[in-house]
Amino acid sequence: MKYRRLNIEELSELETAFIRFLAVQGIPGDDWKKIKRDNPDRMNEMIELFSDTVFHETLTKINYLQFLQPREIKTFHCQPDKIKLLGLIVEGESNIDFTKMDSPQAMAQQIATSKAQLKMYSAEKAYTKERELELFGMMESGCLISEGEIYKLLKQL
Repeated sequence: MKYRRLNIEELSELETAFIRFLAVQGIPGDDWKKIKRDNPDRMNEMIELFSDTVFHETLTKINYLQFLQPREIKTFHCQPDKIKLLGLIVEGESNIDFTKMDSPQAMAQQIATSKAQLKMYSAEKAYTKERELELFGMMESGCLISEGEIYKLLKQL
């Protein structure tokens, strides 16, 4: 496998897509029932292939990721050949908790009214392995897909 096997909950949510996937593979419903009953290796192979397909399609469409901690934001612009990081960290005493903010606007409001010491940082790097594998690793480590609102907000600061 290139990524990881979807769990039961994820597969349940993607049941319709999985049925279409099996149809494209030339496996109608009755055949799938036989495979599940008589050929668990083939069943696992098909689930793993479907899992890789789902992850790959999702990962190729990602433009932004973010990782929020109570006192730090890491947001990433995932470009085709490199990834850019914009980060913001709270230094010293503050009641800011980035994980409890509903929107980038709420975040901007709290930053503007806070007397906290904020340190912004940035970096960029070329991917060291296939782009999608790097993004997958970041997501498995806690990054979430975003629309880039926080990245764009930090870029304006």
